[in-house]
Amino acid sequence: MKKLVLETTSPFQGLPELVAYDEGLFEREGIEIEWAERDEAGVKAADTSLTDVKAVDPFGSHGNLLEQGKADMYNACEWGNYCRAGATGVGSRQVGRRAIVTYAAIVVRPESPVYTPQQLAGRKVGVPFYAGTHYLALHMLEGFLPRDQINVCTAPNGSRNRFNLMMKGEIEATTLTEPYITLAEKKGCRVICSAFYHGTEVASDKVDAETYAAFNRAVREAVRRINADKAAYLHYFIDYHKAKDPEIGTLKPQDLRAGRIVVVDPAPIPADEMQRTYDWVRGWGMLDETESPLQLVNMNVQTHAHVAAE
Repeated sequence: MKKLVLETTSPFQGLPELVAYDEGLFEREGIEIEWAERDEAGVKAADTSLTDVKAVDPFGSHGNLLEQGKADMYNACEWGNYCRAGATGVGSRQVGRRAIVTYAAIVVRPESPVYTPQQLAGRKVGVPFYAGTHYLALHMLEGFLPRDQINVCTAPNGSRNRFNLMMKGEIEATTLTEPYITLAEKKGCRVICSAFYHGTEVASDKVDAETYAAFNRAVREAVRRINADKAAYLHYFIDYHKAKDPEIGTLKPQDLRAGRIVVVDPAPIPADEMQRTYDWVRGWGMLDETESPLQLVNMNVQTHAHVAAE
């Protein structure tokens, strides 16, 4: 049986992988999964003065264990993974899109004077640099504001940490994922704007096309099961957090909106989207030393693994 060590993943970014693990789908494909516990909190505090992403380590949370040789794969947002693949010291590369399309939102506390994205002009929006909601915030806000009026600053990884800082007024707004969007709404917070975003899998050179194809077959079956009965899997978003965060334990699966849980078959990154993503990330001052997005993807593994998984 082939062993794969995966960095731990929350349901909002890895539900199909968690289901595949729990329901024995990886084992059925001849893969033994071991989880390497990463520091999901990463950065522990907000720094409203730190607004330059280049001053932050892209491996502050995701990818740190792979860089140390303690994991074979991890998944994170596609934009951040372009930057991590560009900065890797061990030759890691993206190998395709993950199965969950993550839902996230920019949220303000109930007494905030902000009601629309335009009213966030110049106001501090706390985001976890290099994580998905950092880039999503930029994407959403630049639809309403000139770039020089978008004022994001570094805030902790982990929605709970950012939620606490927002509620204390240390930042005007922040980005959240589930189940913290649901918790925030129950506490009277307002969702200012929201959207979905893709993520990708990143692998070391230990992961060949045959192994990744087997991994994808297990994930595809998990996707099929989740889509057949989403309500049956909503408890994952509560169970994962409630031991460390009892307030999440007060939520019920029916409090969560099944429509916010979108899972699809893992697939290659489309060439046109790859180029647009690369150009956009560079437009925000990142990937300066990367000449082509093809340098950030293991095209051989991506191509052959997804064909073999069909």
